[in-house]
Amino acid sequence: MYPFLRMSWQMSRARKAPPMGLWDTHESQHICWPWDLDIWMELNNGRTLTLFDLGRLPMAQRVGMIDLLKTRKWGMAVAGASVRYRRRVHAFYKLTQRTRCVGFDEKFFYLEQALWRSDGECSSHALLRMAVTGKGGIVPPSEMAQALGHAGPSPDLPDWVIAWGEADAQRPWPPMQD
Repeated sequence: MYPFLRMSWQMSRARKAPPMGLWDTHESQHICWPWDLDIWMELNNGRTLTLFDLGRLPMAQRVGMIDLLKTRKWGMAVAGASVRYRRRVHAFYKLTQRTRCVGFDEKFFYLEQALWRSDGECSSHALLRMAVTGKGGIVPPSEMAQALGHAGPSPDLPDWVIAWGEADAQRPWPPMQD
């Protein structure tokens, strides 16, 4: 089940936190609860993606995106994700999540997220491609950025972000059906 109470708590904290710029890093605290575990008693990979939601939406709140999306009747969707899992997380581990926008291209914002254990080890790292959507389809990220007060171009996307996008473009769509 989706952790609505945890999301409400994170969004409440974000509303009380100072606003931040589009390129700033949002930091949030989390705990791995027993219901977040898989059969090996480690943080479930699907729940990791949900924890990333718990950092991404509050960051959008602090940047001003949530209010803008509501005002303009836009939505936001994950259009792709790549996650690396590197360190185990067990019940009651305390985690710090860092979320930041690394830039945008003609269609997508690219967000980087990482979960750090209290021992200083990074347990997982995600790169997400986010689309702002409106009645006419995808809203150019530059339009959203400008509405948020960023009139200039995107910072240069890191090479690893560009390489991921190029590699992902090679995948067949629709995927095989047999």
